[in-house]
Parts: sequence; structure tokens; C-alpha cells
Amino acid sequence: MLSNLPPRERQIVDILYERGASTVGEIGEALEDEISGSAIRAMLKRLEGKGFVERSQSARGFVYAPSLPEKTARKSALGQVVRVFFNGSPTSAAAALLGMQDNLSTEDLDELEQLIAHARKGRNS
Repeated sequence: MLSNLPPRERQIVDILYERGASTVGEIGEALEDEISGSAIRAMLKRLEGKGFVERSQSARGFVYAPSLPEKTARKSALGQVVRVFFNGSPTSAAAALLGMQDNLSTEDLDELEQLIAHARKGRNS
């Protein structure tokens, strides 16, 4: 879903997930390079038409927020990474994460073990 967006539109959606509901000006400030407000509004209008962004009125003017739940967006993005970089293998992706063990705390590893145990229980049900 999100992976099919043009890079600039994807960047705007990412900003909205990261910062929450934002105005055109706030989105412009978060972008790496300067883009006119009208260009941002045009991209937001396209994103709204595609169903990725919702617009609402607030005391700050129009604010824009992602319309997809963050969990859905994460799952979509992760699925794309697994397909592209790990040949569709979740096991290879998990192995790559575990290869970063220097960055994983004992608590992180414990949580991963619990998630694996939970996944196994779900399969046996």
C-alpha cells in the first residue's frame, strides 16, 4: 500500500505518522528541503483522494493525519522490506535482526522469546 506511493508523498505520510496530525506549515518544516505550501497542499489532496490522509478543521486551520492505523502501515512496510531484502523470508529478516545483538538488550531478547512462544501457541490452537 504505502510502498506504492511516490517518494515525496510517502515522506509526507511518514511525517504524519511520526508527528501526528499536522498543518501544511508543520509538514513543510519537517521536510528536508523547502517546498511551497501549495505543492504540499496538492500532495495532501492526492493522498486524501487515495485514502491515505484525512483532513479536519481545527483551531490551527486544516490539519492532516494518516487515515490508516499505524499498525496496518507498519505491517505493510515491513512486508515490503521482507519481500525486497529478504526474498520474502520472515526467518531471514528475523535472523538479520538477531545479527544486531549488540544493539539488543536482555529485555529485548526476552521480549522476542515471549513473542516466539506466543506465536507457537497460536499455531497449536
